[in-house]
Amino acid sequence: MYTNHRTVLFATIAAAVALSVGSAWAQSTPGFNNKIPEKIMTPDSVETRIGTLKFFDGLPTKETTTLVYDNLDFLRAVEVFINFLPAASLEAINVGSGEMGATAPNKVIVYDKLMDSNSLFLTGNTDTVYAFAMLNLEKDGPTVVEIPPGTGPGTVDDAFFRFVVDMGRPGPDKGKGGKYLIVPPGYQKKVPKGYFVARSASYINLMALRGFLVDGKPDAATGMFKKGLKIYPLSQAANPPAMEFISGSGSTVNTIHANDVEFYSELAAVIAREPVELFDPELRGLAASIGIRKGKPFAPDERMKKILAEAAAVGNATARAIAFQTRDPRASYYKGSQWKAVIPSFDYRFLNDGGVGGRDLDGRADMFYQATLNTPAMVLKIPGVGSQYAAADHDKDGNLLDGAKTYKLNIPAHVPAKDFWSLVVYDPQTRSQLQTSQPFPSVNSKLSDFAVNADGSVDLYFGPAAPAGHEKNWIQTVSGKAWFCYLRLYGPLEAWFDKTWQPGDIELVR
Repeated sequence: MYTNHRTVLFATIAAAVALSVGSAWAQSTPGFNNKIPEKIMTPDSVETRIGTLKFFDGLPTKETTTLVYDNLDFLRAVEVFINFLPAASLEAINVGSGEMGATAPNKVIVYDKLMDSNSLFLTGNTDTVYAFAMLNLEKDGPTVVEIPPGTGPGTVDDAFFRFVVDMGRPGPDKGKGGKYLIVPPGYQKKVPKGYFVARSASYINLMALRGFLVDGKPDAATGMFKKGLKIYPLSQAANPPAMEFISGSGSTVNTIHANDVEFYSELAAVIAREPVELFDPELRGLAASIGIRKGKPFAPDERMKKILAEAAAVGNATARAIAFQTRDPRASYYKGSQWKAVIPSFDYRFLNDGGVGGRDLDGRADMFYQATLNTPAMVLKIPGVGSQYAAADHDKDGNLLDGAKTYKLNIPAHVPAKDFWSLVVYDPQTRSQLQTSQPFPSVNSKLSDFAVNADGSVDLYFGPAAPAGHEKNWIQTVSGKAWFCYLRLYGPLEAWFDKTWQPGDIELVR
C-alpha cells in the first residue's frame, strides 16, 4: 500500500509531542502545572520537638498556629533572659543598694571590715575594701566623683554593665587621685575643665572602688575613702552635700537578679527608666516581642505569664550551663587544665575577633551570670596594674567540685602578682561567697597565715573538715553542696600573661 511520506512525518511529530506532554504532566507536582522543588513545599503533617504541626496546603491549622506562637514567645523570652542578664544584674545591685540606704550618690556603701559571706553579691572578693555608689544622672545631671590618691582598681559601669570609665590605678588618674565628671546621655552643655570626663549611655550607673589592705587590715583604705572620697552633682559643686558612709560588712543584702519570672519585671523597670538608645533596636525588639517596651506597662496575661515562667527556668538553666559547663574551647586558660577564663573572648566589649565574629553572646552571659563589673583592665595586658582572674569549677579529672569531698590545690612559688594573690570559694546557687563557719571562705597571700612548702609553693585544702595538720591551709566546704573558686592576681606580672607560671589543678584527695 502506498503511504504518503508527509503524512508519516506529521504522525511521528504528533506522537512525539503527545508523548512529551504526557511525560511532563506525569512529572508535575499534584495541583501544579510543573514539577515543584520538594524543598520549598510544606507537608500536611510534620513531627517536631514541639509536637505535630499540621497544614492544609501549607496553611497552618488553628491548633498549629497556637502551638508555634507559644513556642515563638517562649524562644524570645529565653533569649531575653540570656541577653539582658547584664541589665538585670546591675538593676539588682541598684535595688539592693537602695535597701541599704544608698539612695543618693553621696551615700556610699563601704565594706570597712571587708565583704564576708553574709552578703549576696556575685563573686565578691574578701581581699579589698569595696566602696559602692549608685549614680543617678537623670536626677542629678553631670556628677562629680573625687577619688583620693592610693585608690586601687575602680570602675564606673552603665545600666547594661558596659564600661564607662576606670578610676584609680588603671584609670587616667593612675592612682594619684583626681576629679571625674560622669555626664548623662544627651547632655549638650559645655563641660568645665579640670575633670576626667566620661559620658554614660544610661542614667543609673554603678561606681565601684577598691582599696588595698595595709598590714593585713582594712583600716587605712576605709579611712582613705571616708576622708577623700566625695560625690556630688556638678550643680552643687560650690556647696556639695556631706558624705555618708554606710557599712556593708556583715550585711545580708541581696544584689542578685531573679532567676524566675520576676526577672522580666526587673528588666521592665530598667527599660522604663533608661533612654531608649541604651539598647540597640534588635535587643529592644526582642524585649518588645514579649511585652517589655518603653512607654507601655508590662502586663502579661495568664497565657504569657506561664510562658515567661517556663522561659525563665530554661534561661536560668542555659546560663548555668554556659557558666559552669562551658563548650567554648577558648575558655581553657592552659592546655589540659581545668582553669577557665572569666571572659573567653578576652574583650570587655564581648566581641569575637575584634567584631568580625560578632558579639560573644555566650561569653557575655557567662560573665554576668557569675560576676560583676566590666573594665578593660580585666582582660588587657597591663603588667603590675589592675587584676586578673581565673575560675575553676571542676577537678583535675573533669568532675564538678563536691562539697562532701576533700581536695588539694598547689599554688606554685613565685606567684606573678606585684600586690598579692587570693583564692575565694563560691556557692554555685548564689554565685556569692560560700556560707560556712568561716565568714571569709578564702586565702590571701598578705592576710592569711598559711603554711608554705620548702619550695615556696602553697598547698590549699578544701573539704567539710580540715585534714589533720593542714588546718591553716584549709577552706571549708559543705556536704550536699557544690562549689567553685576564683584565683585573683592583683598587679599581675609578665609570667601570668605569658603563662610561664601556672597554678595546679584541684585534685581529689583519695
